[in-house]
Amino acid sequence: MDNNPEEDEVASLSALFPSTSSDEDDDGEIVISAQQFPSVQLHDEPVEQLDIYPLSSIDATVVIRQLRSLGISFQLWPAATSFVNLLNQHHSNPTTSPLASSVEISSGRQLRILELGSGTGLAGIAMAAVLKADVTVTELPHVIENLQYNVEANSEMVTKHGGSIVAAALAWGEIDHMETVGRDFDLIIASDVVYHNHLYDPLIQTLRYLLIGCDEGKERKPLKFVMAHLKRWKKESCFFKKARKLFDVAIIHSDSPLDRSRRGVSFYQFTRKQA
Repeated sequence: MDNNPEEDEVASLSALFPSTSSDEDDDGEIVISAQQFPSVQLHDEPVEQLDIYPLSSIDATVVIRQLRSLGISFQLWPAATSFVNLLNQHHSNPTTSPLASSVEISSGRQLRILELGSGTGLAGIAMAAVLKADVTVTELPHVIENLQYNVEANSEMVTKHGGSIVAAALAWGEIDHMETVGRDFDLIIASDVVYHNHLYDPLIQTLRYLLIGCDEGKERKPLKFVMAHLKRWKKESCFFKKARKLFDVAIIHSDSPLDRSRRGVSFYQFTRKQA
């Protein structure tokens, strides 16, 4: 869920995990309590934590390994679980689901999904199983080993329900990574990826490559990016301001506020601006 090497995982912990537990500080900067962040525990050796998340709509479960001691890219963020909840709702009521227009494809083939900043991979794995989709989950090279572990731990379940999933390295803004992953997808997803302001531009560069492309004179099929996001700081408005110069951005769903917070996870849909 980051775009720099391991030292970036802990370089700005004081900013990511403030000591205050209130919704807003004196400057109005913190908009959600620190309890809504994944916790960070630093140890010499990785400490494994295995968690099980139900996919109630298909009577299945996802097993996720977190390695909290290695940093924030190795643990679960709130928006990923919100994505799973919305997927379960979609499976039960697909015609009225906020995701209905995003997951439409031509009949007779498998939906192809790319997840950016997958972290532990929960959202992507759930997508593969619930939507019977072909999913590529991506992360920084140093995070891939744990992501691949979770992919393999759930591969049998995903295959049983008609989906498929692979993991690939993708550092935002790195053209060689983007070209290797390609653009042959029907939907791009992400959860809790807007937090470090130095990652705003690389993320937008990646979205521009995927949703707009650089093939002059060639028409590309419309592609949507659905992002689950829990707002924490006012500075995040800078990301959305930059994004709206290139994309039409709309909120398609908002969860009820999380515990001890005035805000819930919101789902944003990005599409290429029409000329």
